[in-house]
Amino acid sequence: MLIKAVHYLLCFACIYVLSHAEPIISQPQSFASFKINNDTTQNEGSCVYTVTISTSCSSISATRDHISLAFGDAYGIQVYAPRLDDPWSSTFERCSADSFRVKGPCTHQICYVYLYRTGRDGWKPDTVKIFGYYSKPFGFRAQEEEMGEARDNDAYEEELLDYEEEDEKAPDSVASKAAGESAKKGYVGIHSSGFRDFLLKPELLRSIVDSGFEHPSEVQHECIPQAILGMDVICQAKSGMGKTAVFVLSTLQQIEPVAGQVAALVLCHTRELAYQICHEFERFSTYLPDIKVAVFYGGVSIKTHKDLLKNECPHIVVGTPGRILALARDKDLGLKHVRHFILDECDKMLESLDMRRDVQEIFKMTPHDKQVMMFSATLSKEIRPVCKKFMQDPMEIYVDDEAKLTLHGLVQHYIKLSELEKNRKLNDLLDALDFNQVVIFVKSVSRAAELNKLLMECNFPSICIHSGMPQEERLTRYKNFKEGHKRILVATDLVGRGIDIERVNIVINYDMPDSADTYLHRVGRAGRFGTKGLAITFVSSASDSDVLNQVQERFEVDIKELPEQIDTSTYMPS
Repeated sequence: MLIKAVHYLLCFACIYVLSHAEPIISQPQSFASFKINNDTTQNEGSCVYTVTISTSCSSISATRDHISLAFGDAYGIQVYAPRLDDPWSSTFERCSADSFRVKGPCTHQICYVYLYRTGRDGWKPDTVKIFGYYSKPFGFRAQEEEMGEARDNDAYEEELLDYEEEDEKAPDSVASKAAGESAKKGYVGIHSSGFRDFLLKPELLRSIVDSGFEHPSEVQHECIPQAILGMDVICQAKSGMGKTAVFVLSTLQQIEPVAGQVAALVLCHTRELAYQICHEFERFSTYLPDIKVAVFYGGVSIKTHKDLLKNECPHIVVGTPGRILALARDKDLGLKHVRHFILDECDKMLESLDMRRDVQEIFKMTPHDKQVMMFSATLSKEIRPVCKKFMQDPMEIYVDDEAKLTLHGLVQHYIKLSELEKNRKLNDLLDALDFNQVVIFVKSVSRAAELNKLLMECNFPSICIHSGMPQEERLTRYKNFKEGHKRILVATDLVGRGIDIERVNIVINYDMPDSADTYLHRVGRAGRFGTKGLAITFVSSASDSDVLNQVQERFEVDIKELPEQIDTSTYMPS
């Protein structure tokens, strides 16, 4: 749980990161959280803040610790500001004050402010003040459900925890709350201020910076430190939280390329997802020119793949089970040197007996001594033992509280209507809603083709993808949509899992999915990595209502009927 202490105007969280990014307090205590007071709400303006931090006179003379700031919304989703310090400069010397200008979300979007420290020096703050619009300091008020009634700020100084102390030295009033606070929902625990804390190769860190990533998500923080040590991993986490980066970065960190030897094998259930994963490996290996990556799937001449393996054998192979098995059986793809075996969307691959049979046969062709990693947003208790049969004492990360699988930035609604009313309503929505890109899900190939044809006749910039297309055309259309050349995609569940298109902020279920799991994966195409999004589902039958009820019960989400007017700011990124 995130360590939080209240001091003047700040929820203070201080983390001490070693090579395994462990918090300095083995059992961190939960502190009361404080919200920004609505009286000083900054609804518009520059959204630039002045942060003044006074370093305690009991701190060290100069620090190399990294100090950073984060803004959090009501659900604990955090947006990080740039790191505040230059650790080799004279900032944060004892008995001194330093001011910084920081850009962040406007205060109508945030409820909390967090300060982070990472490093070994043990820097200690004395006071922290944040000034916003018109140089007004932010006011904070205690949440009634946590503190009862607000107290004067001066009293909070007594509860500032010295983070070099052991947990039993925390104030009694704070320690007594730990058990109750741990049950509260909605907080995201972030234990590391940056990817540098994982001690990754400089080439990887450079690619991470180029990609615009500054801070790891919770699942990345949990998994990467163990994965780069070669530990087997089973990981369940909500859609859009960066599971792909976990196995891409940990594999690239460990791999030592040897000419003519495949060192890593990644399997997934669709060709589009295989293509996307291969692209991620290529993106993060930009500064590792000796590492070669290739993707193999059906719909492409197998001779082309055989020639590639013969003339330019990759070190990392990504593919679908059918094509990988065919190449391995024909001895064109050698797997005896594989050190990393990865399944993405593992539940989908192992629940299908045919696909599981292929995966097992491929698995048996690889060495016994290897790292195995499996990932998905949905991992039922029935499929988990199947996953573990492929592994040796894995690190297991599950989300047993399925309510935590929903995306907090995603607004969800439904519309009750008849089958004949769907086309007119869809046209009305596309005319009325503001969007970057939209994915519309249907239940069959024929419905995808017909709906796409209808939208194009109505002059909507639409494109469709389904399994009935030649592979080359599927891939071309996928790239066109991902690159933003088309704004509306009509698709079957072919792109319902794993596909990451950052501009998508609306998902429309034209046809209700067949299960709550499929619903979760579909709507996860919007609102990724904590961004805003909108999901609208058409309900036209009793069976549709049953699935919607299952979704609400399983994931503890209240999906309301779509209102006549919907506030654009609730689903459009600012």
